[in-house]
Amino acid sequence: MTAEQIAEWDAELSVLTRSLGFLFNRPEPRVVFAQFIEGLLAELPKKNGWTLSERAGHVTADRMQWLLNGSVWDADRLRDAVRDYVITHLGNADASLVIDDTQAQKKGTRSVGVAFQHCGLTGDVRNCQTMVMLTYATTAGHALIDRRLYLPEEWTADRERCRKAGVPHEVAFATKPELAIAMLEQARAARVPFTWILADAGYGRDPQLRAWCHQRAVPYVLGVPVDLPLDGPPGKPRQPAVKRADDLLRYAKVRDQWERRSCGTGSKGERLYDWTAFAVEVKDEEPAETFTHWLVLRRSLHPNRRGKDGQLHREIAYFLAHAPQAATVSEIIARAGGRWQIEEDNELNKQLVGLAQYQVRKWTPWHRHVSACMLATAFLAVQRAAIPEPGPQEPKPGPEHAPTPGKDQITKESEAAG
Repeated sequence: MTAEQIAEWDAELSVLTRSLGFLFNRPEPRVVFAQFIEGLLAELPKKNGWTLSERAGHVTADRMQWLLNGSVWDADRLRDAVRDYVITHLGNADASLVIDDTQAQKKGTRSVGVAFQHCGLTGDVRNCQTMVMLTYATTAGHALIDRRLYLPEEWTADRERCRKAGVPHEVAFATKPELAIAMLEQARAARVPFTWILADAGYGRDPQLRAWCHQRAVPYVLGVPVDLPLDGPPGKPRQPAVKRADDLLRYAKVRDQWERRSCGTGSKGERLYDWTAFAVEVKDEEPAETFTHWLVLRRSLHPNRRGKDGQLHREIAYFLAHAPQAATVSEIIARAGGRWQIEEDNELNKQLVGLAQYQVRKWTPWHRHVSACMLATAFLAVQRAAIPEPGPQEPKPGPEHAPTPGKDQITKESEAAG
């Protein structure tokens, strides 16, 4: 970046933080809030009260801590402002809303929501807090627009513990998919323009979330478990019927109609997988009128999973799509590969602006810190979207960059029975 671009970004950030002055009823927190956001975007080894205060020229961390813990302002109003800012600059009717959760590892038992629970970062059970996040994703860019703190039942069943942590009395236990639905309802109420909902199997396995989409005729591509119940179709003579998602794998092997596609650019280049799709009927679930259910299979390019036989196999992931009848298989596959955007947003918020480095323990300060981090990275997403794209480059030769011929059109008959 040039010095001129940096100066322009600095000026635009000042305009953005000044525009949020309505959050506060006094000038002092307005100033500290602007310094807080600037500090989140600065090159600091850690983003906590002391480092942010030192950068702002404060003698102690009192003012930064008071901004999060004591001053009067509404974190949900900031959340709404972040959402509106993202929609204003990146909004598109063809956008996706992407759901995922992320964790912050913590010590002790006093931080709100902390418990021994699954930690996606480490893949095991750790003492951590879990936050359910919502990303708004378009071709122009993507950024987080909502968040919910997950409270395990051991918390919501102990109202005195909740009271000490500042949890409002009306907050009851909700599963992660239920928190996701609450965010989707919030987005619809705010008339956020979007078309598709994307999530991994932790959310796709939940029939309540799927039913919410069916009832509102909302398209989705959700990861699902291998045992997702299916209703047929009956197999051909001498072939077993399809009763669950992984039954389709045998038909995929016989048909051998896979299409190689990228689901985004990672640190090591294009994320390439092989894909195939089947029209299916989900047991006891009807799609919306004029919609169809598809089961999309994603296969890794190289053996990377050891099976029960001790041999390495290619990993297979399953996605259920609730798609308009006019949607093409290519479009469904492209959406199935789009969930990486929220993974990038969660990682960016942690590494760049200190999403998990907060030094707060209670409900209100937690929401204030996370919302401020969302504002910081939303600003970056908007600025990045404004940078002109480089000119077209010649594609590199090689079979990995060539489309698989004759596999873009897949008939429903072949998807259904193999």
